[in-house]
Amino acid sequence: MPLNLACKPAVLCTFLCLTVSLLSVVKAEDPYRFFDWNVTYGFIYPLGVRQQGILINGQFPGPDIHSVTNDNLIINVYNSLDEPFLLSWNGIQQRRNSYEDGVFGTTCPIPPGKNFTYILQVKDQIGSFYYFPSLGFHKAAGGFGGIRILSRPRIPVPFDDPAGDYTILIGDWYMSNHTKLKAILDSGRKLPFPAGILINGRGRGGYSLTVEQGKTYRLRISNVGLQNSLNFRIQNHKMKLVEVEGTHTLQTTYSSLDVHVGQSYSVLFTADQPGQDYYIVVTSRFTAPVVLNTTGILHYSNSAGPVSGPFPGGPTTQIDWSLNQARSIRTNLTASGPRPNPQGSYHYGMINTTRTIIVANSAGQVNGKQRYGVNSVSFIAPDTPMKLADYFKIQGVFKENSISDRPYGGGLYLDTSVLTLPYRAFVEIVFQNNEDIVQSWHLDGYSFFVVGMDGGQWTTASRNQYNLRDGVSRCTIQVYPKAWTAIYIPLDNVGMWNLRTEFWARQYLGQQFYLRVYTDSTSLRDEYPIPKNALLCGRASGRHTRPL
Repeated sequence: MPLNLACKPAVLCTFLCLTVSLLSVVKAEDPYRFFDWNVTYGFIYPLGVRQQGILINGQFPGPDIHSVTNDNLIINVYNSLDEPFLLSWNGIQQRRNSYEDGVFGTTCPIPPGKNFTYILQVKDQIGSFYYFPSLGFHKAAGGFGGIRILSRPRIPVPFDDPAGDYTILIGDWYMSNHTKLKAILDSGRKLPFPAGILINGRGRGGYSLTVEQGKTYRLRISNVGLQNSLNFRIQNHKMKLVEVEGTHTLQTTYSSLDVHVGQSYSVLFTADQPGQDYYIVVTSRFTAPVVLNTTGILHYSNSAGPVSGPFPGGPTTQIDWSLNQARSIRTNLTASGPRPNPQGSYHYGMINTTRTIIVANSAGQVNGKQRYGVNSVSFIAPDTPMKLADYFKIQGVFKENSISDRPYGGGLYLDTSVLTLPYRAFVEIVFQNNEDIVQSWHLDGYSFFVVGMDGGQWTTASRNQYNLRDGVSRCTIQVYPKAWTAIYIPLDNVGMWNLRTEFWARQYLGQQFYLRVYTDSTSLRDEYPIPKNALLCGRASGRHTRPL
């Protein structure tokens, strides 16, 4: 049900006051888009069994956000759940404004029965992203949806306008309630294997897409699941990759595409086959002997008949196949990005790095319970968001550099891990995966350059194989088993930023930490002040933001 602000005058008054005050924070000439969302529980049947889901305005998945570069998004979220709630915006960089990031390290949860108005600007961004609930295990119940940021009309796009533009949210799914899954993790146990895969909230045969023969369409595919890499393909159709998490790519054609958990891809396909119905197929990767699968239907408007027979097979355990595909994804250096200058005008490979950080994931037991960590530290959330503690100078919430910038081989231990790095540093991060599963890492607030990935242990000699010319710029990257992935990041966004695994059970049990990108400057050119409407919790309760 859409949120009815008329019956909540206090909420409406606050909302209008905030809107008026926005002019002091963002440029008045950039357009505004307003969204009113009511978050509720509701019954859903994604795999044919009734379960409790999280709905936004009665929808599962939630509504898409359509925007244009530099738009201001005013998203009023009313929490009608019986527990605190937060939304985060996977890939939205929150330039100079980590307060709006929507993870616990930066933003206080929205209490039950209360609202919070996110004030976001999709500054200097284009592309395909998604939002999701970041607290606890809410992500296993829904509450996610697509985000698209279109180029401004005067900025050329390196392909013709498609006949249709569709969000495709894929992900593994459990039939157990999210509270039961959380209880399993809280008890120190591992989650069981997922029950199935969803396409836009629907199980096998539940999703269909109608196309006209001869026309070309765009699909924005995001893996919003909890842990599994997935392979996406359309029977008898080729897909041309055109964009990855805000970067126009070389337009390489694929028969199928690996989408690791947390990642987003845009592809074009042409309805160039005989008029009938075809399978849309999503299968799990690296899960043999059990392989999850689901199908949707690509329906030609002039179809002569339904799909029949088995769906087309795809890769299952082939790591080299996936690695080679990942290496083939490159930046289109001549295409414009959010601005009319070519994406290749920033020569990242000619800049000397100022620091190397090696991030190693691990699993183990702490106090007899399953935990996961980074460089031996398993993250625990404090009683106050670290960003608020930093702003109000509250002692004892976190310690700077409470995590090492490389693994030292010790056993797992619990801490609120924060690594402080200087503003405008140019940093190399190496993700070292010594485990037997594919990992997936995401960094809030940034897009980074993927410069290399390979099997074995990373060494300084590994830099000899780096791609220093057209590595793709993105915000979520996979690391293959017993392998490494290296990225370059210009730290040009002040704030407190979450670096986490996208395997949600691992994230919940400690495989994450925060990068504190810091400057002594108090200039608005470097960082916005705390929002006037910021929720204050923990030891920040009762304090004051700047005057209205």
